[in-house]
Amino acid sequence: MTALRRIQKELKDINNNPLDGVTIEPLEDNLFQWKCAIKAASNSPYKGGTFHFTLTLPENFPFKPPSVCPSFPVLYALRFPGVLHAPFSTCYQVTFTTKIYHPGINEEGHICVPVLRDQWKPTVTLSSVLSTIQEKLNNPSPDDPFEPDIAALMKNDEAKFLATAKEWTKKYAQQ
Repeated sequence: MTALRRIQKELKDINNNPLDGVTIEPLEDNLFQWKCAIKAASNSPYKGGTFHFTLTLPENFPFKPPSVCPSFPVLYALRFPGVLHAPFSTCYQVTFTTKIYHPGINEEGHICVPVLRDQWKPTVTLSSVLSTIQEKLNNPSPDDPFEPDIAALMKNDEAKFLATAKEWTKKYAQQ
């Protein structure tokens, strides 16, 4: 199955079985690049917010995962010299265009999802990828952070973390 046929099948499957709170659409009739949005769950620190992101599918999909390749890893390494676990050898798979105060999403809007790195298999569906992103957005964890300062605040002063997350959601993610 060619990449285009697989993407068409995945898009049809997602449209037939939509994920609650997730919307997708190809960018300008380009099935290889999607504009996506996640409406935060009511029990999330980001309640009331809608967070937009782009997802790019490679020409050799599904043998390679969806990706977006930024040019900032060196800057990140300089900013956080002790953080060596970030996946600099691979591209970032998702770029959030809505600002969010989240330990697992960095300033540039990149989120790291293991299923799109070392756990990728051609049998992984885009629906499951979107579901994983939705889960990570709704349930922030201070473990394995992209933003160590936010993760530390979440661990040490959860009330302040929640207040800041709510403030950013109101400022950037509510239409």
